[in-house]
Amino acid sequence: MSGSTPRKPAVGFIFITLVLLMLGFGVIIPVLPGLITEFHHGSVAEASRSYGILIGVFALMQFVASPILGALSDRFGRRRVILISLGGTAIDYVIMGAAPNLSWLFVARAISGATAAGLATCNAYIADVTPPEKRAQGFGLVGAAVGIGFVIGPALGGWAGHYSLRLPFFIAAGCVGANWLYGALVLPESLPPEKRRPFEWKRANPVGSLITLRRFRSVLDLAGTYFIFNFGMIMLQCTWVLYTTYRYQWSTLRVGFSLMGAGVAMGLVQGFLTRPILSRIGEKRGLVLGLILSACVYIGYGLATHGWMIYPLIALSGFGGLAGPSAQSLITRHVTPDQQGAVQGSLAGLVSLATIFAPFLATWSFSACIQPHHGWQLPGIAFFESAFLFLVAMLLAVRSFRLDAAGAPTVAGSA
Repeated sequence: MSGSTPRKPAVGFIFITLVLLMLGFGVIIPVLPGLITEFHHGSVAEASRSYGILIGVFALMQFVASPILGALSDRFGRRRVILISLGGTAIDYVIMGAAPNLSWLFVARAISGATAAGLATCNAYIADVTPPEKRAQGFGLVGAAVGIGFVIGPALGGWAGHYSLRLPFFIAAGCVGANWLYGALVLPESLPPEKRRPFEWKRANPVGSLITLRRFRSVLDLAGTYFIFNFGMIMLQCTWVLYTTYRYQWSTLRVGFSLMGAGVAMGLVQGFLTRPILSRIGEKRGLVLGLILSACVYIGYGLATHGWMIYPLIALSGFGGLAGPSAQSLITRHVTPDQQGAVQGSLAGLVSLATIFAPFLATWSFSACIQPHHGWQLPGIAFFESAFLFLVAMLLAVRSFRLDAAGAPTVAGSA
């Protein structure tokens, strides 16, 4: 298949790709912990630890592979790498749906992790087709696409999981397969040949790709903010199904609807409110506001004594999503167009690095704090840990702003 097409690349094309990708991902979230619990004969504490290790294996493979695929997208274009990522994800879902034991889940996640560069390459695609002053809006659409995927996906997965814990995996494979066909037949290439750069192994290894973020001091702090913010969010993602099932005895269907609510909140804020809010208060204030709100919401999750209390917090959590696109937009202003793929690959590497360690901290903390032999229990421990991390991320962000004010060099200026 040709990597070029006469269609003009635009954010709308990649928006559809992300919706389909996240729809497939959202479908399996309500049921994967339950499938692992079945393999552990109903032990939630043991299943939570295995769940953390499973996510860590995926993240380790992604950490190694993402910068390679990011550099390849700078050399050969975004479209081919997106197709590779979608193919690996579809194979992953099929294997998990048919897995006879826990070991096969690890095989599937390793394959998916090795090809998981879809989101990072989509971010580079958006950086290719949007001017610097509109990138926060573009990255907000990424959040909106994620939100739409999480509106439909978890509800669909929760409903299907009510009948069979394995059915959602095959539904997810179908979504990603349709996404691959869309990418192969419709999605245009965003990076013209004259803006491509040679492939270099020193930029394609995980450590080397992270070192590229040290070119400017303010970018390093912003990257740290982005890393810590994602670390905290991943801790929630790893324990949400386990936590709500254990503490509130929610069914798979109800868990799916709670995740759907989070998707609605994220989609509304990042799809319709990110641009006017950031236009009014600026990306720097948007980043700080998003981090503070996220910390407050996560504390609320951990303190909620009844399941109904979760829903108003979910509604407020959408505004915490201002932090992600604000941080990404600020980072892209410090790099040139031919470096966007490598930088987005590095940011994906940071997320992968967070995903290696965050699941261990979250699920093992959760497991330790629900042990029946303890005289106390604190199932919301992971949310409190996340809230603390958001405050640390805010301090790093403020320090980067001070460096900018002191005259740190940038490529496209600072918001």
